Amino acid sequence: MQHERRAYKSIVLFGIVSLLADVTYESARSIIGPYLAVLGASAVAISVVSGAGELVGYGLRIASGRLADRTQRYWLLVWIGYAVNLLAVPLLALVGRWEVAAVLVIAERLGKAIRAPARDALLAQATQHIGHGKGFGIHEALDQIGAVSGPLLVAAAMAVGLGYRGALGLLAIPALAALGALRLIERTLPPPEHTSVHSSESNAAPAALPPMFYRFLIAACFAAAGMVDFPLLAYHAHAAGFSQTLVPLLYALAMAVDALAALVLGRLFDRLGLRTLAAASVVSSIAAVLVIASGSPGAGIISPVALAIGIAAWGIGMGAHESILRASVALIVPAQLRGSAFGALSAWYGGAWFVGSSLLGVLYRWHPMAMALAVAVLQGVAAAMWFASARTHTN
Repeated sequence: MQHERRAYKSIVLFGIVSLLADVTYESARSIIGPYLAVLGASAVAISVVSGAGELVGYGLRIASGRLADRTQRYWLLVWIGYAVNLLAVPLLALVGRWEVAAVLVIAERLGKAIRAPARDALLAQATQHIGHGKGFGIHEALDQIGAVSGPLLVAAAMAVGLGYRGALGLLAIPALAALGALRLIERTLPPPEHTSVHSSESNAAPAALPPMFYRFLIAACFAAAGMVDFPLLAYHAHAAGFSQTLVPLLYALAMAVDALAALVLGRLFDRLGLRTLAAASVVSSIAAVLVIASGSPGAGIISPVALAIGIAAWGIGMGAHESILRASVALIVPAQLRGSAFGALSAWYGGAWFVGSSLLGVLYRWHPMAMALAVAVLQGVAAAMWFASARTHTN
């Protein structure tokens, strides 16, 4: 019982850190394009900086995950990563040249790359006492609150006349609060050397990730490639004749469903394992079909209900990817290799998402329903692979 209470406290605190961190950097990301332009950056420069940030943010996670496992200095990497990730944001308010701001934008993504695999390994350590699915679900639900409220905070700051610099400077408050909450977790969560990361289990630790992880990773890449970007869904809704004011409401609906789905799917995952991921992929395959079927540029609005259900289905898919996808790593990978596994998952997932987004965009231009069909195929392959892996893991 004491272990469970400590686990819940650590998980909730991790969630609060993520909430405050999302308020910090998601707020900044919502205005960084216009801010760079004000500082003198061209459209090409803004695009290159954004792309470089994402490349660093995902590509370096393989290296940082391996470093975490080899050194076992999980907390050190978490602290370095969060410090760089969070403090780079309010520092943007002090710069006078777009080139310096670009360095800080990339540094913010670098910090996330450094801390994400180690953070997830520590979170997996805490969730083992209450169920990996439930724990990661709670974390994702809290994370989503920050992702939604952050841009609203910046919008309010801009509305009262603080301007870009004032809004960015204001983000020092949630950044410092996140670091304070991180210190509380470090005091609550037992050090890794006292837990499964350095348990007797690790004496016979495998030198490489298990084969099942690679099968899981391939399925995750198919699922990532088949997750159509929300901006493309929103573009289709607007082109079909839906009101512009409806788009932010649709995004809010998707994020609310995302948070709720993370909690529900997390509990189901602890009972059904990878079958839950397979079911979530099936639901995701329906999302694009329903959104496309809700209307078209030629035919106009056909069914607002289909649009709402499709967006909700997309939110369920995102909730699964942000919670039980990570919980799966904790389930199938030994504790002493989880940093490497989380790093590999993030990097390959991000790459597959980029490739898939590009492909789906091309298919949409050819014919919207062709894109929807591709989504169904990609998600179907992922679902089949996860279901097969679930049977193997159970047996």
